[in-house]
Amino acid sequence: MTPTKGYTEMKDSGIEWVGMIPKQWTTIANKYVMHKEKRICEKWDGQDVLSLTMNGVIIRDILNPVGKMPTTFDGYQFAYPGELLMCLFDIDVTPRCIGRVFNDGVTSPAYSCFQLNDNADLGYFYYYYLMVDNTKELLHLAKNLRHSFTEEQLGQLKVPLPPLQEQSAIASYLDVQCAKIDEIIAQAKASIEDYKQWKASIIYEAVTKGLNPNVEMKDSGIEWIGKIPKQWGTKQIRYLFELRDERNDLPLEQVNLISLYTDLGVVQHSDLEKITGNKAVTADGYKQVYPNDIVVNIILCWMGAIGMSNYAGVTSPAYDVYKPKDSQVTLSKYYHYLFRTARFNGKCYTVGRGIMAMRWRTYSSEFRAIKVPVPSYKTQVQIVEYLDSVCSKIDDLISEKQSLIDNLESYKKSLIYEVVTGKRRV
Repeated sequence: MTPTKGYTEMKDSGIEWVGMIPKQWTTIANKYVMHKEKRICEKWDGQDVLSLTMNGVIIRDILNPVGKMPTTFDGYQFAYPGELLMCLFDIDVTPRCIGRVFNDGVTSPAYSCFQLNDNADLGYFYYYYLMVDNTKELLHLAKNLRHSFTEEQLGQLKVPLPPLQEQSAIASYLDVQCAKIDEIIAQAKASIEDYKQWKASIIYEAVTKGLNPNVEMKDSGIEWIGKIPKQWGTKQIRYLFELRDERNDLPLEQVNLISLYTDLGVVQHSDLEKITGNKAVTADGYKQVYPNDIVVNIILCWMGAIGMSNYAGVTSPAYDVYKPKDSQVTLSKYYHYLFRTARFNGKCYTVGRGIMAMRWRTYSSEFRAIKVPVPSYKTQVQIVEYLDSVCSKIDDLISEKQSLIDNLESYKKSLIYEVVTGKRRV
């Protein structure tokens, strides 16, 4: 994938985020390489609806829509193959602001749809603006609250302009190399999903069937579980856990704030801040949490927002906090694994109620009435030790694949930057 040797002579482009470019390249205002002809669809007649996503410009499935969908597409604009679609607003939060159009269709009039002039290659300028988007170089120029960038501003920006033939060569090279990288990334992502499914299967089998495949089984009487080992019992959660309702009266700076997420489980907010940058405002009235407590988001527990805390601290007053009634009988970590299985989450949904999915609540009365398997304490310990070991190994495999993805994504960004700015010659 390594290009040929670089250019022998370079010069300053005068463009902050580009730096040096080959001496034989020029720079030019963006308005001289692309233009806009806004073509409004006065009355939508069933044309494909196009949307700008991280996967490029895609045809939306209007019969099974994901996300917001307008009541009509009247007033949308036409877009055609060979054009650039750009989002010039909310560029601080929009995941992808540039895409190539490959299909006829209509798209939101909020987007800017540009046609390339005769001196410009579509592929080259797509990759150039992809590079700009990767590092959000335009963000510091967006001064308003919506972090928007006008088409006039865009037109005034200087861009590097290699000879047209060289633009085409750069685009072709990056098409090939990025496709190779994307294929490896796709395979790695598929592996991660396989690992996650494998992990989920192992957990469910262990917490409902135990570790001995030859043990005699019986009907549990629990529809979402089926058979369990003969020596296991069943009980409603209310007989295993009780609500903890101790409230915090300390200022925010004196407490350890605990958060709960579907994917992450129970985490310290201080650790989360490093990832999201979000900071808490208050901890007034928050609920006290101790190690081995089970924290339940009553709105999202049907989606897996439930788990055991490893930390002492406080959490949202909107959550339920449970402690084992008898820590010599009930091992929280075993039920942590059980409560985070897809089938238990599904049971939380069936006993919940609400007016819409994101407001579907599983109240404590219904949650505590759910029947669960009750192995002996010794068996719970054995299951937890087994799952901790196996899940750790699977998580390591997932981390390796994720590191590969991160490294490839970083390499791709670097490759695009170096090639479209002439740091590498193709």
